Amino acid sequence: MTSGGERRPRWRRKALVAGVVVLVALVAAAGAGAWYGSDQGIKVIHYGTSNTRVLAVEGDRVTLEQTPETGKPGTYWLEWTGAYSMLGDVVARAPGRVTRRVLRGAVPSLGTPGFFGNVPPGDPEVAWGIGFTETMVPTELGPAPAWQVPGKGDTWVVAVHGQNGRRKAELKILPVVHRLGLPFMAVSYRNDEGAPPSPDGLLHLGDSEWRDLEAALRHAQTMGARRFVLYGTSMGGQIVGQFLARSPLAGLVDRVIMDAPMIDVRMTAEQGARNNGLPGFVAGLSTLVTEWRTGVDTDRLSLIRHPPGTRPPLLLIHTVPDTDHPIQEAYGLVEAGRRLHWRIQFEPFPAGAHTEAWNVDRARYDRLVGDFLAGCALPTGCRA
Repeated sequence: MTSGGERRPRWRRKALVAGVVVLVALVAAAGAGAWYGSDQGIKVIHYGTSNTRVLAVEGDRVTLEQTPETGKPGTYWLEWTGAYSMLGDVVARAPGRVTRRVLRGAVPSLGTPGFFGNVPPGDPEVAWGIGFTETMVPTELGPAPAWQVPGKGDTWVVAVHGQNGRRKAELKILPVVHRLGLPFMAVSYRNDEGAPPSPDGLLHLGDSEWRDLEAALRHAQTMGARRFVLYGTSMGGQIVGQFLARSPLAGLVDRVIMDAPMIDVRMTAEQGARNNGLPGFVAGLSTLVTEWRTGVDTDRLSLIRHPPGTRPPLLLIHTVPDTDHPIQEAYGLVEAGRRLHWRIQFEPFPAGAHTEAWNVDRARYDRLVGDFLAGCALPTGCRA
Protein backbone atom coordinates (compact mmCIF):
# COMPACT_ATOMS: atom_id res chain seq x y z
CA MET A 1 0.00 0.00 0.00
CA THR A 2 1.23 3.49 -0.91
CA SER A 3 1.08 6.06 1.83
CA GLY A 4 -0.20 9.61 1.31
CA GLY A 5 3.32 10.93 1.98
CA GLU A 6 4.68 8.88 -0.92
CA ARG A 7 1.89 10.05 -3.28
CA ARG A 8 2.59 13.75 -2.73
CA PRO A 9 6.21 13.71 -4.03
CA ARG A 10 5.10 11.66 -7.04
CA TRP A 11 2.34 14.18 -7.77
CA ARG A 12 4.83 17.01 -7.47
CA ARG A 13 7.21 15.27 -9.88
CA LYS A 14 4.41 14.84 -12.41
CA ALA A 15 3.41 18.48 -12.06
CA LEU A 16 7.05 19.54 -12.51
CA VAL A 17 7.46 17.39 -15.62
CA ALA A 18 4.20 18.74 -17.03
CA GLY A 19 5.33 22.28 -16.33
CA VAL A 20 8.66 21.71 -18.04
CA VAL A 21 6.90 20.20 -21.07
CA VAL A 22 4.58 23.19 -21.32
CA LEU A 23 7.50 25.60 -20.92
CA VAL A 24 9.51 23.83 -23.63
CA ALA A 25 6.48 23.88 -25.93
CA LEU A 26 5.97 27.60 -25.33
CA VAL A 27 9.64 28.36 -25.96
CA ALA A 28 9.59 26.24 -29.12
CA ALA A 29 6.43 27.99 -30.34
CA ALA A 30 7.92 31.41 -29.60
CA GLY A 31 11.13 30.43 -31.37
CA ALA A 32 9.25 29.17 -34.41
CA GLY A 33 7.18 32.34 -34.50
CA ALA A 34 10.30 34.48 -34.21
CA TRP A 35 12.02 32.60 -37.04
CA TYR A 36 8.89 32.87 -39.20
CA GLY A 37 8.69 36.60 -38.47
CA SER A 38 12.34 36.98 -39.41
CA ASP A 39 11.70 35.16 -42.68
CA GLN A 40 8.94 37.61 -43.53
CA GLY A 41 11.52 40.39 -43.54
CA ILE A 42 14.70 38.88 -44.95
CA LYS A 43 13.89 35.72 -46.92
CA VAL A 44 14.33 36.11 -50.68
CA ILE A 45 11.20 35.15 -52.65
CA HIS A 46 10.60 35.38 -56.39
CA TYR A 47 6.93 35.44 -57.32
CA GLY A 48 5.15 34.52 -60.55
CA THR A 49 1.99 32.40 -60.35
CA SER A 50 -1.67 32.87 -61.26
CA ASN A 51 -4.15 33.94 -58.57
CA THR A 52 -7.41 34.16 -60.49
CA ARG A 53 -9.21 32.92 -63.62
CA VAL A 54 -11.36 34.53 -66.32
CA LEU A 55 -14.96 33.34 -65.98
CA ALA A 56 -16.60 35.39 -68.73
CA VAL A 57 -15.78 37.95 -71.44
CA GLU A 58 -18.26 40.35 -73.01
CA GLY A 59 -16.81 43.11 -75.18
CA ASP A 60 -14.41 45.09 -73.01
CA ARG A 61 -15.77 43.59 -69.78
CA VAL A 62 -13.98 40.73 -68.06
CA THR A 63 -15.42 38.67 -65.24
CA LEU A 64 -12.95 37.14 -62.80
CA GLU A 65 -13.16 34.81 -59.85
CA GLN A 66 -13.82 37.01 -56.83
CA THR A 67 -11.00 37.10 -54.30
CA PRO A 68 -9.94 39.68 -51.72
CA GLU A 69 -7.65 41.05 -54.45
CA THR A 70 -9.90 41.05 -57.53
CA GLY A 71 -12.79 42.64 -55.64
CA LYS A 72 -10.89 45.77 -54.60
CA PRO A 73 -11.90 49.15 -56.07
CA GLY A 74 -9.41 50.97 -58.26
CA THR A 75 -7.12 50.33 -61.23
CA TYR A 76 -5.14 47.08 -61.42
CA TRP A 77 -3.58 44.71 -63.94
CA LEU A 78 -4.21 41.15 -65.07
CA GLU A 79 -1.19 39.35 -66.54
CA TRP A 80 -1.15 36.02 -68.30
CA THR A 81 1.22 34.24 -70.68
CA GLY A 82 2.57 36.83 -73.09
CA ALA A 83 -0.16 39.42 -72.53
CA TYR A 84 -1.81 41.78 -70.03
CA SER A 85 -4.83 43.99 -69.40
CA MET A 86 -5.15 47.16 -67.36
CA LEU A 87 -8.47 46.81 -65.58
CA GLY A 88 -10.64 49.63 -64.29
CA ASP A 89 -12.96 49.73 -61.32
CA VAL A 90 -15.51 47.04 -60.53
CA VAL A 91 -18.65 47.46 -62.67
CA ALA A 92 -20.64 44.42 -61.48
CA ARG A 93 -20.60 41.79 -58.76
CA ALA A 94 -22.25 38.39 -58.34
CA PRO A 95 -21.60 35.55 -55.91
CA GLY A 96 -18.02 34.43 -56.50
CA ARG A 97 -17.61 36.75 -59.50
CA VAL A 98 -16.48 40.31 -60.15
CA THR A 99 -16.58 42.20 -63.47
CA ARG A 100 -14.16 44.95 -64.50
CA ARG A 101 -13.64 46.94 -67.71
CA VAL A 102 -10.45 46.61 -69.77
CA LEU A 103 -8.81 50.05 -70.02
CA ARG A 104 -5.66 49.07 -71.89
CA GLY A 105 -4.06 46.01 -73.42
CA ALA A 106 -5.50 42.72 -74.66
CA VAL A 107 -8.80 41.14 -73.67
CA PRO A 108 -8.20 37.68 -72.18
CA SER A 109 -10.11 34.66 -73.41
CA LEU A 110 -12.55 32.64 -71.33
CA GLY A 111 -10.83 30.33 -68.84
CA THR A 112 -7.49 32.18 -68.88
CA PRO A 113 -5.55 31.85 -65.61
CA GLY A 114 -3.77 35.06 -64.73
CA PHE A 115 -2.11 37.12 -62.03
CA PHE A 116 -4.16 40.05 -60.72
CA GLY A 117 -1.89 42.63 -59.14
CA ASN A 118 -1.25 46.29 -58.41
CA VAL A 119 1.90 46.83 -60.49
CA PRO A 120 2.28 47.45 -64.24
CA PRO A 121 3.30 44.53 -66.45
CA GLY A 122 6.51 43.96 -68.35
CA ASP A 123 8.72 46.95 -68.98
CA PRO A 124 8.21 50.64 -69.87
CA GLU A 125 7.36 49.78 -73.50
CA VAL A 126 4.88 47.07 -72.58
CA ALA A 127 3.26 49.01 -69.72
CA TRP A 128 3.05 52.49 -71.24
CA GLY A 129 4.46 52.41 -74.79
CA ILE A 130 7.50 54.39 -73.66
CA GLY A 131 10.87 53.54 -75.19
CA PHE A 132 13.77 52.56 -72.97
CA THR A 133 17.15 50.90 -72.88
CA GLU A 134 18.37 48.13 -70.61
CA THR A 135 21.62 48.98 -68.87
CA MET A 136 23.79 47.02 -66.45
CA VAL A 137 24.88 48.79 -63.28
CA PRO A 138 28.30 47.67 -61.99
CA THR A 139 27.66 47.02 -58.28
CA GLU A 140 30.18 45.70 -55.76
CA LEU A 141 28.67 42.21 -56.17
CA GLY A 142 28.40 42.23 -59.95
CA PRO A 143 26.22 43.74 -62.69
CA ALA A 144 22.57 44.51 -61.87
CA PRO A 145 20.02 45.39 -64.59
CA ALA A 146 18.23 48.72 -64.80
CA TRP A 147 15.78 50.35 -67.21
CA GLN A 148 16.71 53.81 -68.46
CA VAL A 149 14.21 56.12 -70.15
CA PRO A 150 15.77 59.18 -71.81
CA GLY A 151 14.63 62.71 -71.08
CA LYS A 152 15.72 66.34 -71.07
CA GLY A 153 18.19 67.88 -68.68
CA ASP A 154 20.58 66.36 -66.18
CA THR A 155 18.21 65.75 -63.23
CA TRP A 156 17.28 62.06 -63.21
CA VAL A 157 14.47 60.30 -61.37
CA VAL A 158 15.81 57.03 -59.95
CA ALA A 159 13.24 54.53 -58.66
CA VAL A 160 13.79 51.77 -56.09
CA HIS A 161 11.29 48.95 -55.54
CA GLY A 162 10.48 47.17 -52.30
CA GLN A 163 11.13 43.85 -50.59
CA ASN A 164 11.11 40.92 -53.04
CA GLY A 165 9.65 43.22 -55.67
CA ARG A 166 10.54 43.94 -59.27
CA ARG A 167 11.46 47.02 -61.25
CA LYS A 168 8.04 47.10 -62.89
CA ALA A 169 6.51 48.08 -59.53
CA GLU A 170 8.08 51.52 -60.03
CA LEU A 171 6.49 52.12 -63.44
CA LYS A 172 3.34 53.68 -61.95
CA ILE A 173 5.20 56.99 -61.69
CA LEU A 174 6.69 56.84 -65.20
CA PRO A 175 3.89 58.54 -67.23
CA VAL A 176 4.11 61.67 -65.07
CA VAL A 177 7.91 61.70 -65.09
CA HIS A 178 7.96 61.18 -68.87
CA ARG A 179 5.42 63.96 -69.41
CA LEU A 180 7.70 66.31 -67.45
CA GLY A 181 10.59 65.29 -69.68
CA LEU A 182 12.80 63.97 -66.87
CA PRO A 183 15.18 61.06 -67.47
CA PHE A 184 14.09 57.98 -65.53
CA MET A 185 15.90 54.90 -64.22
CA ALA A 186 14.32 51.91 -62.47
CA VAL A 187 17.05 49.98 -60.68
CA SER A 188 17.47 46.50 -59.27
CA TYR A 189 19.62 45.45 -56.34
CA ARG A 190 21.15 42.38 -54.73
CA ASN A 191 18.92 39.27 -54.64
CA ASP A 192 16.63 40.58 -57.40
CA GLU A 193 15.95 38.41 -60.42
CA GLY A 194 18.88 39.04 -62.78
CA ALA A 195 20.96 40.74 -60.09
CA PRO A 196 23.74 39.13 -58.04
CA PRO A 197 22.81 37.47 -54.74
CA SER A 198 23.98 38.83 -51.42
CA PRO A 199 26.80 36.85 -49.76
CA ASP A 200 24.41 35.29 -47.22
CA GLY A 201 21.46 35.00 -49.61
CA LEU A 202 19.28 37.20 -47.38
CA LEU A 203 17.75 40.65 -47.59
CA HIS A 204 19.32 43.24 -45.29
CA LEU A 205 16.34 45.61 -45.16
CA GLY A 206 18.29 48.48 -46.74
CA ASP A 207 21.40 48.17 -44.57
CA SER A 208 23.51 46.98 -47.52
CA GLU A 209 21.17 47.47 -50.49
CA TRP A 210 21.72 51.24 -50.41
CA ARG A 211 25.18 50.63 -51.85
CA ASP A 212 23.59 49.21 -55.02
CA LEU A 213 21.53 52.41 -55.30
CA GLU A 214 24.73 54.39 -54.93
CA ALA A 215 26.28 52.32 -57.73
CA ALA A 216 23.25 53.11 -59.92
CA LEU A 217 23.70 56.85 -59.37
CA ARG A 218 27.40 56.62 -60.19
CA HIS A 219 26.47 54.75 -63.37
CA ALA A 220 23.90 57.42 -64.23
CA GLN A 221 26.61 60.06 -63.82
CA THR A 222 28.58 58.40 -66.61
CA MET A 223 25.49 58.93 -68.83
CA GLY A 224 25.15 62.63 -68.04
CA ALA A 225 23.21 62.80 -64.78
CA ARG A 226 24.23 65.54 -62.35
CA ARG A 227 21.32 65.80 -59.90
CA PHE A 228 18.74 63.27 -58.72
CA VAL A 229 15.20 62.71 -57.52
CA LEU A 230 14.82 59.43 -55.60
CA TYR A 231 11.54 57.49 -55.61
CA GLY A 232 11.26 54.56 -53.20
CA THR A 233 8.33 52.29 -52.43
CA SER A 234 8.03 49.98 -49.41
CA MET A 235 11.54 48.73 -48.49
CA GLY A 236 12.78 50.91 -51.34
CA GLY A 237 11.99 53.87 -49.08
CA GLN A 238 14.30 52.49 -46.40
CA ILE A 239 17.01 51.95 -49.04
CA VAL A 240 16.63 55.59 -50.05
CA GLY A 241 16.77 56.64 -46.39
CA GLN A 242 19.98 54.70 -45.77
CA PHE A 243 21.48 56.17 -48.95
CA LEU A 244 20.73 59.68 -47.67
CA ALA A 245 22.27 58.80 -44.31
CA ARG A 246 25.40 57.02 -45.52
CA SER A 247 26.33 57.80 -49.14
CA PRO A 248 28.78 60.55 -50.13
CA LEU A 249 26.47 61.19 -53.10
CA ALA A 250 23.51 62.11 -50.88
CA GLY A 251 24.09 65.83 -51.47
CA LEU A 252 23.21 65.35 -55.16
CA VAL A 253 19.59 64.52 -54.31
CA ASP A 254 17.14 67.42 -54.77
CA ARG A 255 13.84 65.70 -54.05
CA VAL A 256 12.60 62.42 -52.54
CA ILE A 257 9.28 60.64 -52.98
CA MET A 258 8.40 57.73 -50.69
CA ASP A 259 5.31 55.60 -51.12
CA ALA A 260 4.36 53.35 -48.16
CA PRO A 261 7.99 53.20 -47.03
CA MET A 262 9.50 50.93 -44.41
CA ILE A 263 10.39 53.74 -42.01
CA ASP A 264 11.05 51.74 -38.85
CA VAL A 265 11.97 48.04 -39.06
CA ARG A 266 10.87 47.28 -35.50
CA MET A 267 7.44 48.85 -36.01
CA THR A 268 7.11 46.79 -39.18
CA ALA A 269 7.97 43.63 -37.22
CA GLU A 270 5.33 44.48 -34.62
CA GLN A 271 2.74 44.88 -37.39
CA GLY A 272 3.81 41.53 -38.85
CA ALA A 273 3.19 39.85 -35.50
CA ARG A 274 -0.29 41.40 -35.32
CA ASN A 275 -1.04 40.25 -38.88
CA ASN A 276 -0.23 36.66 -37.91
CA GLY A 277 -2.05 36.69 -34.59
CA LEU A 278 1.17 36.39 -32.60
CA PRO A 279 1.79 38.04 -29.22
CA GLY A 280 3.72 41.27 -29.26
CA PHE A 281 6.87 39.88 -27.66
CA VAL A 282 7.39 37.64 -30.70
CA ALA A 283 8.10 40.77 -32.76
CA GLY A 284 11.04 41.56 -30.47
CA LEU A 285 12.27 37.99 -30.73
CA SER A 286 11.98 38.01 -34.53
CA THR A 287 13.98 41.24 -34.63
CA LEU A 288 16.72 39.61 -32.56
CA VAL A 289 16.69 36.60 -34.89
CA THR A 290 16.96 38.93 -37.89
CA GLU A 291 19.98 40.66 -36.34
CA TRP A 292 21.59 37.29 -35.55
CA ARG A 293 21.05 35.98 -39.09
CA THR A 294 22.16 39.11 -40.94
CA GLY A 295 24.39 41.09 -38.59
CA VAL A 296 22.16 44.13 -39.20
CA ASP A 297 21.61 46.67 -36.40
CA THR A 298 17.86 47.06 -36.81
CA ASP A 299 17.73 50.07 -34.49
CA ARG A 300 19.78 51.94 -37.07
CA LEU A 301 17.05 51.21 -39.60
CA SER A 302 14.65 53.66 -37.99
CA LEU A 303 14.38 56.89 -39.91
CA ILE A 304 12.39 58.22 -36.95
CA ARG A 305 15.09 57.68 -34.30
CA HIS A 306 17.99 58.05 -36.75
CA PRO A 307 16.90 60.43 -39.52
CA PRO A 308 19.43 61.00 -42.31
CA GLY A 309 21.76 63.96 -42.11
CA THR A 310 20.89 64.91 -45.69
CA ARG A 311 17.19 65.75 -45.82
CA PRO A 312 15.92 67.06 -49.17
CA PRO A 313 12.23 67.93 -49.54
CA LEU A 314 10.15 64.76 -49.20
CA LEU A 315 6.75 63.82 -50.61
CA LEU A 316 5.47 61.08 -48.30
CA ILE A 317 2.50 59.04 -49.56
CA HIS A 318 0.84 56.36 -47.43
CA THR A 319 -2.52 54.60 -47.39
CA VAL A 320 -4.25 54.64 -44.02
CA PRO A 321 -5.30 50.93 -44.09
CA ASP A 322 -1.75 49.68 -44.89
CA THR A 323 -1.15 46.48 -42.91
CA ASP A 324 2.44 45.89 -44.10
CA HIS A 325 4.04 49.14 -43.01
CA PRO A 326 1.46 50.79 -40.72
CA ILE A 327 0.74 54.46 -41.21
CA GLN A 328 1.98 55.07 -37.64
CA GLU A 329 5.47 54.80 -39.15
CA ALA A 330 4.65 57.73 -41.43
CA TYR A 331 3.20 59.74 -38.53
CA GLY A 332 6.43 59.15 -36.62
CA LEU A 333 8.58 60.38 -39.50
CA VAL A 334 6.44 63.47 -39.98
CA GLU A 335 6.82 64.34 -36.30
CA ALA A 336 10.59 63.78 -36.44
CA GLY A 337 10.73 65.97 -39.54
CA ARG A 338 8.84 68.73 -37.78
CA ARG A 339 11.42 68.80 -34.99
CA LEU A 340 14.25 68.89 -37.52
CA HIS A 341 12.59 71.45 -39.83
CA TRP A 342 12.67 68.81 -42.57
CA ARG A 343 10.30 69.78 -45.37
CA ILE A 344 7.92 66.82 -45.55
CA GLN A 345 4.69 66.95 -47.56
CA PHE A 346 2.61 64.18 -46.02
CA GLU A 347 -0.27 62.86 -48.15
CA PRO A 348 -2.33 60.09 -46.52
CA PHE A 349 -4.80 58.22 -48.75
CA PRO A 350 -7.94 57.02 -46.92
CA ALA A 351 -8.27 53.78 -48.92
CA GLY A 352 -5.98 51.18 -50.44
CA ALA A 353 -3.72 48.40 -49.24
CA HIS A 354 0.08 48.50 -49.16
CA THR A 355 1.53 50.64 -52.04
CA GLU A 356 -1.94 51.00 -53.60
CA ALA A 357 -2.41 54.77 -53.33
CA TRP A 358 -1.94 55.08 -57.11
CA ASN A 359 -4.36 52.23 -57.76
CA VAL A 360 -7.21 53.68 -55.68
CA ASP A 361 -6.80 57.32 -56.77
CA ARG A 362 -4.52 57.67 -59.78
CA ALA A 363 -5.63 61.23 -60.55
CA ARG A 364 -4.65 62.52 -57.12
CA TYR A 365 -1.41 60.53 -57.06
CA ASP A 366 -0.30 61.79 -60.47
CA ARG A 367 -1.21 65.37 -59.55
CA LEU A 368 0.80 65.22 -56.32
CA VAL A 369 3.86 63.81 -58.06
CA GLY A 370 3.58 66.23 -60.98
CA ASP A 371 3.28 69.26 -58.71
CA PHE A 372 6.13 68.09 -56.48
CA LEU A 373 8.48 67.63 -59.44
CA ALA A 374 7.38 70.74 -61.35
CA GLY A 375 10.42 72.69 -62.43
CA CYS A 376 12.88 69.81 -62.08
CA ALA A 377 13.25 69.61 -65.86
CA LEU A 378 14.20 73.29 -66.09
CA PRO A 379 17.86 74.28 -66.52
CA THR A 380 17.90 75.49 -62.91
CA GLY A 381 16.72 72.08 -61.68
CA CYS A 382 14.45 71.54 -58.67
CA ARG A 383 16.73 72.60 -55.85
CA ALA A 384 14.60 75.58 -54.84
